[in-house]
Amino acid sequence: MQIETGGTTVAAAATSKGRKALGSDFQVFLRMLTTQIQYQDPLNPIESSEFAVQLATFSGVEQQTRTNQLLEGLGGQMNTLGLAQLAGWIGMEAQVTGPVMFEGTPIALTLTPAARADRAVLVVTDASGAEVSRETVGAQGGEVLWAGTGAGGAPRPRGAYSFSLESYAGDDLIGTAKVPAFAPVSEARLGAGGAVEIVMRGGITAAARDVTALRRTG
Repeated sequence: MQIETGGTTVAAAATSKGRKALGSDFQVFLRMLTTQIQYQDPLNPIESSEFAVQLATFSGVEQQTRTNQLLEGLGGQMNTLGLAQLAGWIGMEAQVTGPVMFEGTPIALTLTPAARADRAVLVVTDASGAEVSRETVGAQGGEVLWAGTGAGGAPRPRGAYSFSLESYAGDDLIGTAKVPAFAPVSEARLGAGGAVEIVMRGGITAAARDVTALRRTG
């Protein structure tokens, strides 16, 4: 499994900058407190209550620094754990709602017409958003295979396609929904912001949390 972390560069840099800033403030506060104690007027020392407040502030800054370090380490462990869990997805088919790549092999679609529909129409669009076919399907729903043909049965070129389902009751359109499709998973990686994502056929990516079903190929 290939793991890429390039998408986390900006987030990691921001976290590192924030941690350094807090650590710098902590050091400045410590020096100021030490200097204040060193040069206080022996005839007019710091009030015990004021000193206690400063010590409490000192303790709070120190605790915040340690908490941020622990949270950062925990976040890294969670991301690594997520990738390790997704290792078993490689080679399986994931069901996602979004564009999928057609490369000559039929694409499995899951149709769910609206409850009151007496017919439904499968609408296929290409990567540019242009409609390439409309096909009337049964109102019972279930899994169907899109063979990669357009209007009039002409074969479509390889590329990314999206699917939606229009539900009708008589002549009335009562609902339109995106259609989830199955596509093979080839990679799992960390994307922007540290989110775990999968890479499917043709390099199309999807957030792991958006996967609604998995199944083995063959």
